[in-house]
Amino acid sequence: MTTNNDGPAILDSLPYYDNDLEQYPILKEKVEQELARELKLPSSIHPLVLPPLQLFKNNPLLAAELARVETHHPLPPLDAVRHQLPGPSSLPGTDQEWRQALRNAHAQLEHQRVRHTNLALLQTYGANAWRIHNYRLEETVKQAERALEELREKTTELNRERKNSQTRYGAQLTALETRWTELLSSILQIEMANVALDVEVQRLHGVEAQLSSSC
Repeated sequence: MTTNNDGPAILDSLPYYDNDLEQYPILKEKVEQELARELKLPSSIHPLVLPPLQLFKNNPLLAAELARVETHHPLPPLDAVRHQLPGPSSLPGTDQEWRQALRNAHAQLEHQRVRHTNLALLQTYGANAWRIHNYRLEETVKQAERALEELREKTTELNRERKNSQTRYGAQLTALETRWTELLSSILQIEMANVALDVEVQRLHGVEAQLSSSC
């Protein structure tokens, strides 16, 4: 994990190239713990990733119903009170109570008449209306399938691009790591040679001192 002064933290990982997690399973658990602790979602998504689809933007009722289904809330119970014909709460009842009950009965009768009219219209024109509706639904399904196929193609293209770039960067990292290892080995060899030379110089100094003392 590296920190960029001009932006958020950048995760140095090449999942299409690295296989350390497969070679060392214990690393996977450590990586997951580290990601859960430090990784933050990016502020922007990849340009090829489509924005989330917002359904029923122009239909609040359907949007609310979709939200209810997603949250697994039960359907509200049907209001059966308006379909009843209650009489006055007390007998014989006042004139006001009977007038209210009569208005409710007229409203229920009108409702039933409208239902009968709608059923007659449905019987006459419903079949063709459903055919047209089904045709539109089929077109909608085809459009959704085409959009899904385009999304899959873009996803495949994005993954291919990531794999190619990571493979390229991985090869560069491997070459740099090999070069670093070679340079480090050369440095160690030079240091060992320096140590050997120091020992030899000290030995020669000792020999020189012995010769000087013997003369």
